[in-house]
Amino acid sequence: MGYTKEEVFKKIKEENVRFIRLQFTDMLGTIKNVEIPLSQLDKALDNKMMFDGSSIEGFVRIEESDMYLYPDLDTFVVFPWTSEKGKVARFICDIYNPDGTPFAGCPRYNLKRNLKKMEELGFDTFNIGTEPEFFLFKLDENGDPTLDLNDHGGYFDLAPTDLGENCRRDIVLELEEMGFEIEASHHEVAPGQHEIDFKYSDAVKHADDIQTFKLVVKTIARKHNLHATFMPKPLFGVNGSGMHVNMSLFKNGENVFFNPDGELQLSDLSYQFIAGIMKHATNFTAVTNPTVNSYKRLVPGYEAPCYVAWSGENRSPLLRIPNSRGLSTRVEVRSVDPSANPYMALSVLLAAGLDGIENKLTPPSAVDRNIYVMDKEEREENGIKDLPATLMDALEELKKDPIIVNALGEHLYEHYLEAKEIEWDMFRTTVHPWEREQYLTQY
Repeated sequence: MGYTKEEVFKKIKEENVRFIRLQFTDMLGTIKNVEIPLSQLDKALDNKMMFDGSSIEGFVRIEESDMYLYPDLDTFVVFPWTSEKGKVARFICDIYNPDGTPFAGCPRYNLKRNLKKMEELGFDTFNIGTEPEFFLFKLDENGDPTLDLNDHGGYFDLAPTDLGENCRRDIVLELEEMGFEIEASHHEVAPGQHEIDFKYSDAVKHADDIQTFKLVVKTIARKHNLHATFMPKPLFGVNGSGMHVNMSLFKNGENVFFNPDGELQLSDLSYQFIAGIMKHATNFTAVTNPTVNSYKRLVPGYEAPCYVAWSGENRSPLLRIPNSRGLSTRVEVRSVDPSANPYMALSVLLAAGLDGIENKLTPPSAVDRNIYVMDKEEREENGIKDLPATLMDALEELKKDPIIVNALGEHLYEHYLEAKEIEWDMFRTTVHPWEREQYLTQY
């Protein structure tokens, strides 16, 4: 929904809004915000609100710290759960340099930069639908998260087994009040794990919606004395949390992935897009699966893909083509997890797919067998590569791919690589409880 300034001020008066949050996302996908009183709104809407970029992960050095927040009027929303004495509203912002140029380290701007490349190739819209999963854990008496689950439900279970149902219902109601169109809400496979699906939209709006969704889920969970986490694999021995990404390209209102006369009713462009995703899959994994913990999810046996293959039916490969056709024809990448920065993840996925289209690549044959029961030799015979096994492996793959590096841009790439290499080194040198359990008495 687009707003004019006049409509924003009218809504603020109707809803008794007293404070405005100017939100943006840092390189690691963390939501940041500057909260201002209503008296400063005119200044903010004139793009004159400054903040210190040197204090934000992956932004700038202290000697070049001034940054400006440009609110996007289309993202204005009032948080329904805030105080009746004075509500809080928010805008999502793009970040600009003092000279009025877009800041290259802004993940949201970077996605827009990649979408321009898509438009140059003749497409109008990159439509995205995601399925972010999360866990609910109980809080202790100090309000800190525990590892105690609030239910022992399974896939599609109902209360009383699924004790998270009331929390999930409240999350859905809050999201709907904020304008989300919720398509499904259910318990996931693992105890304490949940999924809420909302309607697809164009890439920038959908990345905005993912960030808003995470904020709402965490906020409402806390009201139920629960902690919601989008950590990919919080518990050993059960399924981790994924964020399957469904993608399609549109031109003049038509889905260019659909061809009623094509094999599987897919167009040549869709096969080229699939081939691009396959070609770059190991290289973009450091962005779509950005944490040390992400690679504890990408292992056989828990429904998460760990092999680079595609299929029209099979759910074990990285890439699947859901059955819907017509305007709903889409390519689903199943490896992405919800710790990913959505703006950066969509940038690299789009760049990979467009490379396939630009170079008219042909994908390998579909794999319609369960890859998890194949041994390594069988996988190699079928041309199936493994995804990186660790964050460090993924970073090494990222360095090799100029298409994916360019999709991030020089600023984001350099800062991201540095931050993630530090993260890996901290993990590598830490002594973990497992090591003490195994070795302390043995040696």
